[in-house]
Amino acid sequence: MMAAFQWSSAGRLLLLASLVPAAVSADANANATAAILSAPSLFPLQQNAGTVNLFPMAPCGSFKLEEATIDQMQAAMKAGTLTSVQLVQCYMQRNYQTDEYINSLLQMNPDALAIAAAMDAERKAGKVRGPLHGIPFTVKDNIASKDSLETTAGSWALIGSIVPRDAFVVSKLRAAGAVLFGKATLSEWADMRSNNYSEGYSGRGGQCRSAYNFTVNPGGSSSGSAVAVAANAIAFALGTETDGSVINPAERNSIVGFKPTVGLTSRAGVIPESEHQDTVGTFGRTVRDAVYALDAIYGVDTRDNYTLAQKGKTPVGGYAQFLTNKTALKGAVFGLPWNSFWVYADPEQLRQLKQLLRLITDAGATIINGTEITDYRTIVAPWWNWDYGTSRGFANESEYTVVKVDFYNNIKSYLSELQNTKMRSLEDLVQFNYDNDGTEGGNPWPLGNPAFYSGQDGFLASLETKGIKDETYYQALNFTQSSTRNGINDALTYRGKKLSGLLVPPDVGQSYQIAAQAGYPVITVPAGIHSATGMPFGLAIMQTAFAEAELVKWGSAIEDLQLKSNTPYKRSLPKWGNYLSRNIPLLNIYEGSD
Repeated sequence: MMAAFQWSSAGRLLLLASLVPAAVSADANANATAAILSAPSLFPLQQNAGTVNLFPMAPCGSFKLEEATIDQMQAAMKAGTLTSVQLVQCYMQRNYQTDEYINSLLQMNPDALAIAAAMDAERKAGKVRGPLHGIPFTVKDNIASKDSLETTAGSWALIGSIVPRDAFVVSKLRAAGAVLFGKATLSEWADMRSNNYSEGYSGRGGQCRSAYNFTVNPGGSSSGSAVAVAANAIAFALGTETDGSVINPAERNSIVGFKPTVGLTSRAGVIPESEHQDTVGTFGRTVRDAVYALDAIYGVDTRDNYTLAQKGKTPVGGYAQFLTNKTALKGAVFGLPWNSFWVYADPEQLRQLKQLLRLITDAGATIINGTEITDYRTIVAPWWNWDYGTSRGFANESEYTVVKVDFYNNIKSYLSELQNTKMRSLEDLVQFNYDNDGTEGGNPWPLGNPAFYSGQDGFLASLETKGIKDETYYQALNFTQSSTRNGINDALTYRGKKLSGLLVPPDVGQSYQIAAQAGYPVITVPAGIHSATGMPFGLAIMQTAFAEAELVKWGSAIEDLQLKSNTPYKRSLPKWGNYLSRNIPLLNIYEGSD
């Protein structure tokens, strides 16, 4: 296994940049090299602090890469003014410029340039595989790739382990012609190991920071995937979600996050938490970009029997065909579960989101207030709390009761297929963390690591179950799934008619939590900014199982409305707040200005 590249010095990056494959034409190589040498200084100038110009992004040759869509990249490559190799080199330069600040990239793929060169050669020969041909992407470091990259969930415990094969979603992206650029940082073990921790931190990857504010929670656990897309450090990315880990970092970084129905995207080759809630989702700066990625990765996989449920429920030709524009909003009818979720949003967020809702109704849509989740007073927590059932005195109604047991069994199955590692069970992982307390925080702070303030209490809670599926487990599984599914389905029905979707504020974590327990899909689009912190928040649409086509239709319509109006309530570029700060743990604070 080839030693994998990691960001540790400028010399290594420049060495990798020099290893351009022979398949790259001399002209393309010369153009890319000239563009890099003529680019402005990579140092952020203090005079630009607090502005979008702090980390200016150089053109990629003659192509304006900052905020470029996948369609724009494809048009330039078709015209011969851009190559996939240039894209990889320019994203390398962008990561060198930003990564010591935001730390979104855990590991670069040493094969990226060779893959890009192969895609360029195919294009030159007249073969273009699809909209992702030659487009660089990253995946969260819990998604396996059978190459020179590590797959560790951010933990030193799995360093050097060899996976048996690509994750199904990675193999699908390779087949689509996309270029695996590297692995993204994350919250270690996708937030399973600790219940009080610094979001976006892992022992191996360090602390990922949002380009909007370096001192506060960047969203997670797919932190690096979302942060990189938001900072224009990659074209698109994959993340995973058990409960909020796609939607939360997307909405906190002013990008689109698409969390599919459990069973639409295979989890085979993904380091697991819960078979009942895990799903692989996509990140893009636009709905279209996120949907291109979704189209590439969904499908039936014999290694994940949950994907069999999608048979007969997915559209022929994929989901991109449902992309639309603002005119589609005329006649749409959305529900607004106010008492279920909206009451928990801070006043500043509500003021901005109400302006966006008014824009949607002005475009011809109807929004019906009070379409509540059935029994919301019982199942919706006052704040995000995945052990809310136990907090109410009913462990047999708790999501965490299920996840703890699932993780114990699922991680053992995953570890059994790895080579070149002694890690075979949760017991092994727990002991590793104790043995490496200073880096892996086996013990709570002030022992261990301040980023893992509560130590590995999540692991220990799972360990205590021994993976036994007892009566309490099955009662909890039945309660959480049936109550949330019925609750969402009921809210989506108004006077006997199906609504276009439920509009929810994803910065209120209870919204995506209910969808997570149901295994239902959600899309979030950028909406506004908290003035006190500079951190974004989104507007999300919730739907029932395998209703992704509805989310594509309405998400793209709302986005088009935002972009074609002069509203400020849409995607905004980061201003790199507190860019010289390096606090750990990151802050979880009230962000409203009121």
